[in-house]
Amino acid sequence: VLDARAKYPSNSLADLYNRDGMPGELRQAHNKLDAAVLTVLGLKADASEERILARLFELYDELTRGLLDAQPVKKTRKKPEILA
Repeated sequence: VLDARAKYPSNSLADLYNRDGMPGELRQAHNKLDAAVLTVLGLKADASEERILARLFELYDELTRGLLDAQPVKKTRKKPEILA
């Protein structure tokens, strides 16, 4: 995607991502990136946006499960040494 965008240095992002004016190679690069992300997520190429979001929330739940259940670390203060 970055390489495809670099081929159009005088175009703004608004120009490049204009629905009607997006260069074909940039669109192809995004399609390849989308396919790679879906593969990593374990989804089919024709997965709906709803299914993609559901999968992202599943992964978020797996990564964060139990974080709030963890016991807080008890802070102990070191007692000052008494000099004799």
